[in-house]
Amino acid sequence: MTKTDHHLRLLECGLLLCATILSGCAAADDSSDAAGGGSGEGVGPGVGQGGAQDFGQFRSILDQGGIPAPQTLDDVGFFNEHKLEFPSPDCGDDVCLHGQLGVMGNMITGSNCTIVMLGMNTPVDPSKMSRPPLDLALVIDTSGSMAGEPIEYVREGLFRMLDDLEPEDRVSIIAFSDEAEILVESVSGDATSDLTLAIDAIEAKGKTNIYDGLRTGYEIVAASAEPGRQSRVVLLSDGEATSGITSTSKIVAMSAGFNDLGHTLATVGVGAEFDPVLMRELSESGGGAFYYLEDPAAVQEVFEQEVTTFLVPLARDLRIDVDIDAGWSLRAMYGTKLFDLEGNVGTIEIPSVQIAHRTSVSDDVGGRRGGGGAIVLELVPHAGAQIEEPGVVGRVAMSYVRPSDGETMTQEVPVVTTLAPGELPEGGEFDGAAVEKSFVMLNVFVGFQLASERALWGDDPGALSVLLALAESVQAWLVDHPDEDIADDLRYVQKFIDNLRARGAAEPPPEKNPPEPWPAD
Repeated sequence: MTKTDHHLRLLECGLLLCATILSGCAAADDSSDAAGGGSGEGVGPGVGQGGAQDFGQFRSILDQGGIPAPQTLDDVGFFNEHKLEFPSPDCGDDVCLHGQLGVMGNMITGSNCTIVMLGMNTPVDPSKMSRPPLDLALVIDTSGSMAGEPIEYVREGLFRMLDDLEPEDRVSIIAFSDEAEILVESVSGDATSDLTLAIDAIEAKGKTNIYDGLRTGYEIVAASAEPGRQSRVVLLSDGEATSGITSTSKIVAMSAGFNDLGHTLATVGVGAEFDPVLMRELSESGGGAFYYLEDPAAVQEVFEQEVTTFLVPLARDLRIDVDIDAGWSLRAMYGTKLFDLEGNVGTIEIPSVQIAHRTSVSDDVGGRRGGGGAIVLELVPHAGAQIEEPGVVGRVAMSYVRPSDGETMTQEVPVVTTLAPGELPEGGEFDGAAVEKSFVMLNVFVGFQLASERALWGDDPGALSVLLALAESVQAWLVDHPDEDIADDLRYVQKFIDNLRARGAAEPPPEKNPPEPWPAD
């Protein structure tokens, strides 16, 4: 397969819904009606945050018959591929925090796994929100490897974006290969002829100087920054930096400096050999979305969404503080890179959140599953431990700044249970459908992670033992809980199994048990 062919196979994008899950595996909890539990699920749009937006690269490798490496699987992106239905957003604020608890044996070995889900949604009707005027810099990789259909799709996507611009917007287009070239600078959103000429002028040649292209885009939006306007840079690249300043740390540091001044960044990655690390780091610090595009036609949708859905801030400086009781240990966190963890206290800080574009499980936005998501904390219960307050696992507090008036809003959600630490009820218990689906999401992610690690080490039978056990459990769960997202996960679990067998993996012997996904401390 040629590099151009790879380009045409790889593209996918999405937006992360900031559902927050506290998960723990190795001992149990149950749920009573934690804040946000109860009926009314599925009411109100979800809330999205920046960061990795899909697991398209991992999935595309499986589609092509390959075995994905562990670094191609991202927890934030994987959880984003799942739409969760939360209780009604009736908290009285623009962002509502909900808590649900669940416990069941994990889906690989059956040992205890406890999760607490914290999800966010909003009562705000997105159709009634008007976005502020926008200073938008589109920074486009035009290196030689973009030649052919990839660059043609970029052009088409930019043309489609023109319909979503407003006269008050100011748009710049920067092409970069060996160095940056400003094709058009700060023209109004209705300057169709100037923008059309700039888009037509895009051509692929040379190497990849990401630093120069990105800095040029930032400098343009920074020079025209005004109160009441948003500034956004969108970076699209098909590979690693190969010209100019190529140090990842220096590129990220430069970008972070502009982010601190209020200039946000979204990143779009394309290509079979694309390295996601730099683009993920840039988007996470820049408060924007990261996309990996499996289908080149999806680039059209990215540009349209960057001008519409993603640019309406619902809240700024959102912070979630987690404090877990001594009966449990807060061992790990998944689903975000924007966190600090110290003992039983965790803090998540998100620069800005928006209304998520995906409205239901069946809403795949033209084949893309983005717009869901989760942040997961792993708890380890200590059987027989003395707890500070009976029935309370911990507390979660949220604060954010409301953009309309700068007021700081606060909420608190208690995490409660009727079970003792380490107790596992037969068949498991879940506080709602969202936390149960989250349980399955977490188990599938960990299964993919374990299998890809063992395959990398050369232990194909070990990888198979994980996936075979997981496939059986997920298939059984789907019988009583039909869900399009989880069904698609199962499809890729089976592809992973098939690809391992196709490369000669020996079947695990009957007596070989899969590795324990959450060994007890």
